[in-house]
Amino acid sequence: MLLAFNKPYGVLSQFTPDGSPNRTLAEFKFPPKVYPIGRLDADSEGLLLLSDEAGLNTKLLDPNHAHGRIYWAQVERIPTTDALEKLSSGLSIQGRKTLPCRACLLEPQPTIPPRVPPIRFRKSVPDCWIGLELVEGKNRQVRRMTAAIGHPTLRLMRVQIGKFELENLGSGEWKELNAKERTAIFHL
Repeated sequence: MLLAFNKPYGVLSQFTPDGSPNRTLAEFKFPPKVYPIGRLDADSEGLLLLSDEAGLNTKLLDPNHAHGRIYWAQVERIPTTDALEKLSSGLSIQGRKTLPCRACLLEPQPTIPPRVPPIRFRKSVPDCWIGLELVEGKNRQVRRMTAAIGHPTLRLMRVQIGKFELENLGSGEWKELNAKERTAIFHL
């Protein structure tokens, strides 16, 4: 069984509490014996897969398989072409160079419902949405990458894995993937 879940802000990618005020996956009434494939930080939103099938973690998350994941990051200020090229080429973060990725300014800018709690807002500092397609996912990698080019992430959403897009799955909703959707997840 393979499930797609639109993880809300403030939810841990685990079933057991960690002592923080964050909610856990336990409150979303998933079928028994499923576990998250990969992670999204509590302050990130979007597509999280869950399954009861052994071996999917490696198949989907190992960078050697070059399995793409697309994130939308709302960042402070408008990145220049040069800044986006630095993201694309890979950056040295915590003594390790990230793999090359695709980075672009999203045009048109997406219309996303406001988050609760709202993001930090500053009248004098514009923000925009950028898209990043990564084949690796180190801890807080997108946030560290955007900060390294001087554009801190205000809000982060994973919107696609493989060719499967989050689309109309509302925040906090999940569904079991049908054969066509499952194929899209594994499509490179």
